[in-house]
Amino acid sequence: MLPSQLSRNLLLAAVALGLIGLAGCSNQPETAATNRTPKQPTKAPFKKAAAPAAKHKAETPKVTPVSAKATPPAGHIITVPKGTPITAIMDQTLHSDKNHRGDTFAASLAAPVKVEGQTVLPKGAHITGKVVTVKKHELKVELASVVIHGKSYDLETNSLRPSDKVKTASAKSRDKNKAKQKTDNSTLAAKTELTFKLSKPVTVPAKS
Repeated sequence: MLPSQLSRNLLLAAVALGLIGLAGCSNQPETAATNRTPKQPTKAPFKKAAAPAAKHKAETPKVTPVSAKATPPAGHIITVPKGTPITAIMDQTLHSDKNHRGDTFAASLAAPVKVEGQTVLPKGAHITGKVVTVKKHELKVELASVVIHGKSYDLETNSLRPSDKVKTASAKSRDKNKAKQKTDNSTLAAKTELTFKLSKPVTVPAKS
């Protein structure tokens, strides 16, 4: 009876092992299903619609017709040569005991200045002069600038004394008779005319 009992025990063990194996196989899919996280459906990235390209209208450049008779360029200039006489009328009075070297004074052009028949400095143009010498009984002045078309231009002239004023023929005759008398150059009165000469050429705009 021993072999028969042994055979029965072996059979029971085999059946038990089979049952355990079946139970393990049945539980494995459930565990896998439990641990597996369902994948969320991926959404396609949102693409922003491109703005329609702005339509640029081709602009045709405006062309200004050029007249056949063009005006002369604003930069047209003319040169007043050295030695040209300029007669100025004093607009104020100067005194040797009141004025100092370097003082400026106002004057105006007594007559137009012409170059080759063309007026370049009109009569009445504003002139600025300056005092260059002051002594006890003597003054000397020269011209410094002239205003043409609202713009000032530098002048360089010789220096003159009050006794160098423009004189008429009768005044020159009287001076000859008074040649021995000492001339007073301490005062340069308003309205006195003095004729200077350019010591250096000056370039000014030509009259259009």
